Amino acid sequence: MKLGCRIFKTFFCCIFILIAFNNVSYGQSYGLAFSSHEVFQDKRTGLDLSPDKTLCFKGNFDLSFDISFIPNRQIYFGYVVRIIEDDKRNIDLVYNEQTRKNAFNIIVGDKLSKIAFDIDRARLYTQWNNVRIKFDVDNNKIILYSGNNVLTETGLHLKKNSCYKILFGINNYKQFQTTDIPPMKLRDIKISQNGTLNYNWPLNEENGLAAHEVVNQNDGGVINPVWVTALHRNWQAVQGITVNGVASVAFNPAKEEVYIIGSDSLYTYSVNNAHWTSSYNGAKIELNQGNQSIYNSFDNTLYNFYPDGQFVAKYDFKSHTWNKKFEAGAVTIFWHLNKMFSSVDTSLYLFGGYGQLLYKNKVQQYHLNSGAWNDVKTKGSFFTPRYLAALGPTAKGDTAYILGGYGNNSGQQILNPQNMYDMMRFTVKDKTFRKLFDLNNKGQDFAFANSLIIDDKTKTYYGLIYPQHKYNSTLQLISGSLTKPGYELMADAIPYSFHDVHSFADLYYCPAAKRFTVVTLLRTDNDQTKVNIYTLMGPPYKINNTLAVIKNSINWYYVAMAGMFVLALLAYFGIKRKNQIKAAALKLSNQPATAPIYANATAENIEGQIINNVNAANYKTLFKNSILLFGDLQVFDAEGTEITKYFTPLIKELFLVILLYSIRWGRGLSSEKLNEILWYDKDAKSARNNRSVNIAKLKLLLDKMEHCHLSKDTGYWKIDIDYNYIYVDYHNYLNIVKDKKELNIEKIKCLSEITQRGNFLSNIEYEWLDSFKSEITNEVIDTYLHFAHAGTTTDPEFLTELANFIFYFDPVNEEAMVIKCKALSVLGKHSLAKSTFESFIKEYRSIYGEEFKKDFNAILE
Repeated sequence: MKLGCRIFKTFFCCIFILIAFNNVSYGQSYGLAFSSHEVFQDKRTGLDLSPDKTLCFKGNFDLSFDISFIPNRQIYFGYVVRIIEDDKRNIDLVYNEQTRKNAFNIIVGDKLSKIAFDIDRARLYTQWNNVRIKFDVDNNKIILYSGNNVLTETGLHLKKNSCYKILFGINNYKQFQTTDIPPMKLRDIKISQNGTLNYNWPLNEENGLAAHEVVNQNDGGVINPVWVTALHRNWQAVQGITVNGVASVAFNPAKEEVYIIGSDSLYTYSVNNAHWTSSYNGAKIELNQGNQSIYNSFDNTLYNFYPDGQFVAKYDFKSHTWNKKFEAGAVTIFWHLNKMFSSVDTSLYLFGGYGQLLYKNKVQQYHLNSGAWNDVKTKGSFFTPRYLAALGPTAKGDTAYILGGYGNNSGQQILNPQNMYDMMRFTVKDKTFRKLFDLNNKGQDFAFANSLIIDDKTKTYYGLIYPQHKYNSTLQLISGSLTKPGYELMADAIPYSFHDVHSFADLYYCPAAKRFTVVTLLRTDNDQTKVNIYTLMGPPYKINNTLAVIKNSINWYYVAMAGMFVLALLAYFGIKRKNQIKAAALKLSNQPATAPIYANATAENIEGQIINNVNAANYKTLFKNSILLFGDLQVFDAEGTEITKYFTPLIKELFLVILLYSIRWGRGLSSEKLNEILWYDKDAKSARNNRSVNIAKLKLLLDKMEHCHLSKDTGYWKIDIDYNYIYVDYHNYLNIVKDKKELNIEKIKCLSEITQRGNFLSNIEYEWLDSFKSEITNEVIDTYLHFAHAGTTTDPEFLTELANFIFYFDPVNEEAMVIKCKALSVLGKHSLAKSTFESFIKEYRSIYGEEFKKDFNAILE
């Protein structure tokens, strides 16, 4: 009865939500973005409106869609849509930027039609534009509508009963294949006949390979989708780099470029082009611990400063040099200070910081024109000593908003420092602080990344928060008001390794691209800095928002019936599944480590391991987020797509050597060892360059897998894997064979599931790999034999199977032959036992060149 009430409550809540949203327009951006010439052909996007069939129409029909172009791409050329008529003729809408006028063209077969038009570039790149193509079969013509354009092509010999294949972007359909597409976005694709809407693909998905059709459920299929909704909710990781020295970061909002200042080079990341470049400094500079950098938009200059030495240097982008010599200094006492430029008095202002067990509330001013430093005497509200705060200036730099931080009134670290959540406003003109309000931290402490993004018009801000009390932290985007407390969580979280003064995070906004950018820095023990960048399309979406809105009228009776049925099934299978998990957990608690995947099980993670890693009933491997090393090498990403083909021979060997050393020995291996194995024929510099390039490529591939990344935090190259989420057969194998006293039938079955795929990396031969293969072969055989002789089971059928497992690795293993022959004899299968013996002695003779010295009866005694 209780279950029935819960089902009805849940169902009617869902129906209410659907009805409430049925007639509302979408409040957020949605659509499908198409990866184009900026990626390889097999990574480009395609949309097939009817993957398994054609769409047939009797008479006239209209195809319409909204289109917009993605800005800041190098090539704008290709097929917007191909309409294939009866598998014989193509009718294409093509875009060619090289055409000075009328870049959009309709092509019929291999000839240009009279339909050619333009969409204003400003509108094409910044807003949605509707295009409608009418197939007027009755009058044998095509009419295209776009804005004020109405263009016609006649004499096409259109048929009244034709079937069409409609393909947007790339396709591999028969002889009509193409990989040329412009970088575009589409949404609201509709097909209607005589004013009646037949099909509607809103393209409002957040993930997956299906484009759902909401009128007749005629779902389309997508290749390499880039869902616009996801771009506003999910941060996109950029290829990270490692630079020399205590690096700092700055941002140029005009060019939308991130600058990473290293000891030997300046690295530039273009957010628009998603491209890294570097410029050598000419000589190594001494970057002190605590140096920071800032780009001044008022004089278009990049500065690096070190407040302890009252040092400021300017960078010359033409000569790639700094205008001052960098001198070595002490470790800063102003870690994680905040900074801004003001056009009011042409000054750089620095706020707060931390060092030598003291939190600071000092405000420092550097005059650009005079080069003078001074401490500012402030008025108004008390500015509590702090660091780990966020600062956002107004457009002119006349006002600064400073939010939160960590510190206390005394500034002394020993006197109970705490997280702070006050919003302070500092005005440059009168040097006055004013406390505006306190945020409600909702019971969870957090600190702030260095910057706030301020919107003067709406009086709102964006910032990044993170729990600073743990190393494996996450950055969360928030949005709030400058005039009242309260904030909202936006988008998903970003992984952040927080190691206090060794770490740094900052937030920037690209006004032209409407894109947020996050940069994280992590200083390592070998005087290098790891740089990671993440981007997000604006406006960002709240993390609890759902865009799955149905815009068209629906027969709610059928929805209700279908909903009741689905909810009933979910309830039934949910209870059944829960009982299975409880049973498996109870079994596991009474019988420790019954399968290799459970070897690390605890009371807290046992249920997650059962669900995520293995089906407790049959122990079959799940292929999402999996690395399979027995048999052929296979690597599957988070979507279950095999990505092994993207590993070049060198990347494959690099991946395997780091992975195996990481799993087998737990520590990975050093750069010197990598050079010795992979680049033994190159000098130190060449080996280092090759290693850096290929490490970067490997990181990109591993990014496709969740909970798996390449690190060098300990000084050794290591692949860190969360085995609660990623299945690695070699790791499970090690958990089984490491303690033979704990072997049982279920563990042996799990081992057989692993080894039945084949020998370890069966088609790969490296000299360094031989020791791994030899060890595994010996361990597998020893494990099977140990279990067979332990007397745990006397089941002859299982012992027969066990012997076959051993033969897979050693076809002339005498003990396995004896076990199998005896087991078959017990089962009364004497001819099979004799056949097994004869096959064995034949194989023995072939390998050793001599006769086996025992007869059949002797081995049975």
